[in-house]
Amino acid sequence: MTDAADRTAGLLALMIERSPRTVAELIAAADAPEADVELSLAALERHGLIEWDADRTQARFAHAARPDLAELAEPAMRRLAEESGETVNLMVRSGGGAEAIAQVDGRHVLGVSSWIGREVPDHCSAAGKVFLAFGASDLRAPLERLTARTIVHPDQLERELGFATIVDELEMGLAAVAAPIRDGAGNVVGALSVAGPTARLGPSRLGVVGRLAIESADTVSKAL
Repeated sequence: MTDAADRTAGLLALMIERSPRTVAELIAAADAPEADVELSLAALERHGLIEWDADRTQARFAHAARPDLAELAEPAMRRLAEESGETVNLMVRSGGGAEAIAQVDGRHVLGVSSWIGREVPDHCSAAGKVFLAFGASDLRAPLERLTARTIVHPDQLERELGFATIVDELEMGLAAVAAPIRDGAGNVVGALSVAGPTARLGPSRLGVVGRLAIESADTVSKAL
């Protein structure tokens, strides 16, 4: 148990010191069997301490980039909230789907609430669908809760449009759209999500806001 704990702590320390690191590099640094290293990495991932790239060949300390990402995203988020009039959230992957780490409120009273720290499932949230569509997450939903819309979106619609939407899926009366944020290597590391009541975000409006979200997310990606 002590050896396993020391190995896991050592791997985390390596990724805090410098991220990302390849799996091969971590195995070499740990001087331990590959299977043991994979167990330690799996434990770190379960606790939300590390994140993988799309190919799961490189791991990074999950919280190291978050303050920088929030700071870089703030101007784009404020512009997006002003242009859309709706609440904008910066979303990152979490153990159960997606989580908001920064928020800019819209100008409307109806629909404004704090999403910071709230985890939403990947299969019924706009940001979660972005992570599914672009390979940054694995589908975690009971079979009976999957819909044709959910299954089609990850492989087709989101990739084609460049953004993901939900309407009455996470909660009745709530609509949202999200677009991916990429790091310098092209990996999806976050998403900008715009949410509001379905009365304001109908199908045509979601398309318009989706394109605005893509522009804002691209701005953040370039900053990264």
